[in-house]
Amino acid sequence: MKPINRYNMKLNCVVVDDSAIQRMTVTKLASNNPHLNLVGDFPNAIETKNCLSTTDVDLIFLDIEMPIINGFDLLDGLKVKPQIVFITSKAEYALKAFDYDATDYLQKPITPQRFNIAVKRALDLHILRKENVDDDSDFIYIKSNLKKLKVYVARIKWIEAYGDYIKVVTDDENHLVLSTMKAFENDLPSEKFIRVHKSFIVNVDKVARFNSKYAEIGVHKIPLSRNKKEELIKALEAEN
Repeated sequence: MKPINRYNMKLNCVVVDDSAIQRMTVTKLASNNPHLNLVGDFPNAIETKNCLSTTDVDLIFLDIEMPIINGFDLLDGLKVKPQIVFITSKAEYALKAFDYDATDYLQKPITPQRFNIAVKRALDLHILRKENVDDDSDFIYIKSNLKKLKVYVARIKWIEAYGDYIKVVTDDENHLVLSTMKAFENDLPSEKFIRVHKSFIVNVDKVARFNSKYAEIGVHKIPLSRNKKEELIKALEAEN
C-alpha cells in the first residue's frame, strides 16, 4: 500500500452553530487551514442533516448548545457519524462529549493554535483509519437499504441481533442487514470474531477489557455469557 501524502490531504468539514458570530469565527479558521475543505456552515441541526444526506463530510465542528435540537441530539439521529469536534462555552460538557467518541473538544473562545491542534488530531485519525484498510484487507459484502456495500472485516466492532435484522457496527457507521446471527457469523473469520452472547458477536481486536458480565468496546458494554468467557480469554491470548 502506498503511503498517504498528508500534505495534500483535505478533510471535508461543516460548521454548526446557532450563533452567527461564532459560526463566522469557526468558518474563518476552517477556511484558513490548509487541511480543511469547508463544504458548508449551518445554524441548526435540520439544515446540517440535509447536507450530510447528500455530501461526504469527514469532520463536523459542532456547537452543543443549540435550541430545539442540540448537538448531542443531532448525533443521536445520525446513522453515519463523521469525526466530531465539539465546541461549547461550558467545560462540564467535556465528559459527555467523549462518550460520543469525539475527536476533540474546543472551549470558547477558540484560539487559532488550539483549533489547528484539533484539525491535526482529526487528520491523524483519518490517515490512521485509511492506512488500516489495505486494498488487500479481508472484506465482506452486505446488503443494507437495498444497496450492496463492501465492509472491511477489520473495521467491524460488533454485530447485534436486531429483530428480524442484525446491526453491523463498524468504526464509521452502522448497517441494518436482513440476516440471522448464525448466517452472518459463518461469513466472518472465526479466529477474529466470537459470539459472546446470543445477541452479540464481537471483534476480538476491538475488545479493550472485560469482566464476568461484559466485554467493553470503547464506551459500550457488550453482554458476555458465562460460558463464553473462557473462549474470549483464549482468543485474546492468541492475539498477544
